[in-house]
Amino acid sequence: MSSRMFAVSRDDWSLHRTGHMDQQRHKEKVKEAIRNNLADLVAEESIILSDGQTVIKVPIRSLEEYRFRYDPDRRSRIGQGDGNTRQGETIGRAAAGPGHGSGGGGAGDMPGVDYYEAEITVDELADLIFADLGLPNLKPKGRPEMQQDAPRFDDVRRHGAMSNLDRRRTLKEAIKRSQRSAVRLSITRDDLRFKTWQEHRETHASAVVLAMMDTSGSMGAFEKYVARSFFFWMVRFLRTRYRTVQIVFLAHDSRAREVSKQEFFTKGESGGTRCSSVYELALSIAGERYPPEEHNVYAFHFSDGDNLPSDNDRCVELVGRLLSHCAAVGYAEVAAHRSSAGSTLRSALSSIEDPRFTCVTIRDKSDVYPALKAFFHGGPPQGPG
Repeated sequence: MSSRMFAVSRDDWSLHRTGHMDQQRHKEKVKEAIRNNLADLVAEESIILSDGQTVIKVPIRSLEEYRFRYDPDRRSRIGQGDGNTRQGETIGRAAAGPGHGSGGGGAGDMPGVDYYEAEITVDELADLIFADLGLPNLKPKGRPEMQQDAPRFDDVRRHGAMSNLDRRRTLKEAIKRSQRSAVRLSITRDDLRFKTWQEHRETHASAVVLAMMDTSGSMGAFEKYVARSFFFWMVRFLRTRYRTVQIVFLAHDSRAREVSKQEFFTKGESGGTRCSSVYELALSIAGERYPPEEHNVYAFHFSDGDNLPSDNDRCVELVGRLLSHCAAVGYAEVAAHRSSAGSTLRSALSSIEDPRFTCVTIRDKSDVYPALKAFFHGGPPQGPG
């Protein structure tokens, strides 16, 4: 009788599932690390000076699996003391000795913490930055011009991507088939149902943003860079969320003028400072081109605060008049080398008590992101009515 050899095998898909779960966990950790560093990434020079298509690298601490660690020195640990521990004494922390490279003791010989760089596109970073931003106090007006593309799942088909699988309808089809055929419940390819979506154009109230920037000689390299960083993300946010929002660029020193986008971001600083000039121009433009009954008007001004003291009262008056035309007005002062009290202009503007007026101070590049959130705190855009 001849002997035969049989091999019994089966497909174990759990390994594939584990790999997918690890991949998803890794992606979530990467996003979490990026969210924790948004304030620093918003003012990253390589992004601001790029063409908007840059792939940036974010340092992320590597993830270690849980494992037992054995102490080669066999030092005493918790539960192995001599009973002389006093209340409030720190335990379980080893002192940094020579070889750890700390305290200026020279080069160390101990391994450091592993970091690696995760790549992310500017578009992906923008999605994280803009997640909670929106135009504040946006209301329907007489001329609904602003449009936004919105996906809407409005159909079900037998074929599609597995990520769009409609589980409830799929299970419903499987139950109906099993009852008709009196067979055991199972899901076949014929039972699969997929949600499909189409882009729908949603119309919103018309909006106009007046971007105002101080370009006088007192605006140094840091002040100019911070202002341009804010307006870089502001323009990208408006163009991403609202397709037809209008942006008017105003630059000023002792006089104000309307400029192109390119001039706004590249113009050098020179001349004296009179901030009331840009508020006068903004009022003129808002009154002549964008009546408040037809448009939602927003005005945001960046300056270093070095204004003529005699001009401060005029600025307060004009901002008050501007608020009667605008849904929101914001003033940001870049004060890296100024005391906590701020400039005399900021002190004067702080006297304005109107919930539509926001006044912020920026002392570091990481303050640009909080300024974006302070000015655009309206949440996701809402439709009319």
